[in-house]
Amino acid sequence: MSSSDDDDGDSSVVVETRPKTKRPPLYKVLLLNDDYTPMEFVVAVLERFFGMNHAQAFEIMLTVHKKGVAVVGVFSHEIAETKVAQVMDFARQHQHPLQCTMEKE
Repeated sequence: MSSSDDDDGDSSVVVETRPKTKRPPLYKVLLLNDDYTPMEFVVAVLERFFGMNHAQAFEIMLTVHKKGVAVVGVFSHEIAETKVAQVMDFARQHQHPLQCTMEKE
């Protein structure tokens, strides 16, 4: 059945009517500076929860220290929420006031 008469255009209709899948909104995860959390702890958090190597983590830690805040990753809502919760729990367990938040990109 390779005759062009059998082609009633269905394939093009399917392509045209397929709903566009919207990408889910992304969220920036932010670390906030404070005067109490040790720099080494921030570096450890970045390595542990954001998969950074020591040099990357150290650079981001310095940005947080100097600018007061830094984006440490961009994720889907669920992952961003989980990362924030993990960092906050870890900081509390170690009695540090480190703050981690998320905001829509």
